[in-house]
Amino acid sequence: MVNCIHKFGGSSLSSSERYQSVAKIIITHTQPGDCVVVSAAGKTTDTLVLLWQSYQKQDTQAVADILLQLNNHQSDLIEQLLEADLKRSALKTLSIELSYIAELAQAEQLKEAALLAHGELWSARLLSTYLQQLNIEACAQDARTLFTLNDGELMHAQNAQQCGQLILPNKINVVTGFIAADIKGETVTLGRNGSDYSATLLANYCNAKQVCIWTDTQGVYSTDPRKVKKAIKYGKICRGQANLLARLGNPVLHAKTLSPLKNTDIKLAVRSSFDVQASPTDIVKEGSAKKKRFITTLQNVDLLMVEGLSEGEVASVSQLIQHSLHHFNHNGDVYLVVPAAQTYLVINYFAGRANISESNLNGCAIVAPEQDVNTLSLQALDLLKLHSIKPRFVHQDTGYALLLTDQFIDSDIQSDLHDKLINKGQEIAIIVAGLGNVGDVFIKQLSAQFERLSDDFSIKLVGLIRSKKMLFNASGINTQQWKTQWQHEANSYQSADLLNAINELDYEHKIVIDITASEQFSLLYPDFVDRNCHLISANKYAGTAPTTWYKALRSNITERNLHWRYNTSVGAGLPINFALADLQNSGDKITRIEGVFSGTLSWLCSKYDGTRPFSELLLEAQKMGFTEPDPREDLSGRDMQRKLLILARELGVELELDDISLSALMPDELALGSWDDFLNKKAQLDAFIEEHAVTAKSKNLVLRYTGLLEITQGEVIAKVGIAYVPNGDALANLTPGDNIFVINSKWYSDNALVIQGPGAGREVTAAGVHSDLYWLVQNLK
Repeated sequence: MVNCIHKFGGSSLSSSERYQSVAKIIITHTQPGDCVVVSAAGKTTDTLVLLWQSYQKQDTQAVADILLQLNNHQSDLIEQLLEADLKRSALKTLSIELSYIAELAQAEQLKEAALLAHGELWSARLLSTYLQQLNIEACAQDARTLFTLNDGELMHAQNAQQCGQLILPNKINVVTGFIAADIKGETVTLGRNGSDYSATLLANYCNAKQVCIWTDTQGVYSTDPRKVKKAIKYGKICRGQANLLARLGNPVLHAKTLSPLKNTDIKLAVRSSFDVQASPTDIVKEGSAKKKRFITTLQNVDLLMVEGLSEGEVASVSQLIQHSLHHFNHNGDVYLVVPAAQTYLVINYFAGRANISESNLNGCAIVAPEQDVNTLSLQALDLLKLHSIKPRFVHQDTGYALLLTDQFIDSDIQSDLHDKLINKGQEIAIIVAGLGNVGDVFIKQLSAQFERLSDDFSIKLVGLIRSKKMLFNASGINTQQWKTQWQHEANSYQSADLLNAINELDYEHKIVIDITASEQFSLLYPDFVDRNCHLISANKYAGTAPTTWYKALRSNITERNLHWRYNTSVGAGLPINFALADLQNSGDKITRIEGVFSGTLSWLCSKYDGTRPFSELLLEAQKMGFTEPDPREDLSGRDMQRKLLILARELGVELELDDISLSALMPDELALGSWDDFLNKKAQLDAFIEEHAVTAKSKNLVLRYTGLLEITQGEVIAKVGIAYVPNGDALANLTPGDNIFVINSKWYSDNALVIQGPGAGREVTAAGVHSDLYWLVQNLK
């Protein structure tokens, strides 16, 4: 049984590097018996069309030139991918075929469909041979032996039988898309996006479990992401909306692609062959996903009024012009939306039954849940009016509104429509990891936060995560009763279970809020981003990871138009990251940051005056919950070292953690052994601190533990350790437990900018996380 049909378009096979990438995908995602449907490589079909047009014009020189162009392109692919005998054989076969095409052209015996079929034949043959070279059991299959049409109609029973006989269960079957044969054995094509159609037909005939369309986009979006930066990628779309979008001009899926899946349980996914880790858009049966909002634009179309139009005729005309067509009933008349370039063909087809009602139209269609369409249509008309656009034709129907205008809807207007119509009514899923002191307070404050943000979004807490258990409820978790729900419904999990639960969430936006101190959990950030999750971190590990990993994460977040907020990773609720960003965005240049970035070490150093041993203060801080379970983790300074690295990266300074010099607030030998060993040697800590305090006092200075980042003339000084500061300095007069950041810049050179306040505590840290959440949601608007 065939498990999956994979389809790769021309852009996925446009170069030897892309073939290699596709081969890697096949090796990872297929099993013996699966099928891989391929389009012609790159612009090969366009080149073959140009060849056919030159042949019709009897331009023999152009035919010769284009044949040479085809030879060069295909030969280059073969030379770069194949070796030894496989290469020689492929080049010989190509030469024979191109010579035969030239002979047919000279004899005026070329046939269009047979000519165009070569693109897919070359792709299937080259890919299967390359897979064989990689020791993968693969074979090329010519779809003309699998799909037969009689008078333009597919012979389904015969085709299913042919597929059952010819698809090999022990190999990867690389199948030509786009082409089929008639009952006479002559080549026919399946029209525009025919390879996608080939894939779903094959899935139907082979009873496959799923179809995966690999393309150059990451999935299906609320509108064209190339034109609208804030376009939303949807994780799930119902087939009905996907079909409607296809008829209204959305280029990702063709309407006929979906038809073979009707009344089946075959899954359909749209994935990126350029970003394999990106989550797909699943096209699911009606009722398996909520209906979404979309804007799709139309350009240069005509509106035809047709007498006695039938569904069968729409399919026939679509096949004739190789383009999906949308028809509807408006005030008792039947209309057809046709690309203006094809209007003449369509009018001829109907032989006097079709007339142009409106010509040279542009515009847009709004696709949405039925209950939203009327409101959105009125809002769209108002917005177009503000842009001095008055529609010539407006039609509203089940699940969509069509607004046809004289003017082209450019990207600015499209963005405005998207912001006002599509972003409204979106849902946001919140997943919280870390349910300790800060997490508990954060969740208690969520109800009020949801109320503040409810004008723009419906926000739900859907996931709670601890180190060994998780609770997911796609409909929402009660923020007031989550502990009871946790006790009864939380389950043990592995990382794959968590990622799968996030994948299944049918929300426009997903936000993972990490209030853990787990390095292991932070390593999942790339997986969360691949599943289109925004991130909020109180966790410092991701922000201080090795530069290569960190930059890759940052790049992936940017490419997906996602957000990552982590203000509480430094300074708890203090707005230090906001301040640094604002200064730089306004043109300032920061030259120096010095401060105390640990509430624990702030409290200890500020409290110490020599009247009590330092170790006594340390044990008191431990008892009050100010320190880590092993307070030596605080004394090591590693926490402040991480925070300084996060600040450095905020300023664009490329550092690794080990580039920041570190000296601990204790003798090095006390870091060894157990906590009991430390307690037995605590006198060494007291002597160490007292010695530094006496030295500082002798110079009329006070003892502090600070971090320093200094950038002068391209040189960077970064260090964390014991410092002696003047009595009148802001660092010396620190309230015990406070953090302080003393910032010097081009504008704050002589009189530093000082940010000071509580650097730890459940309430202020939870408030800082809420600040990040509020900022993120506002930016989603």
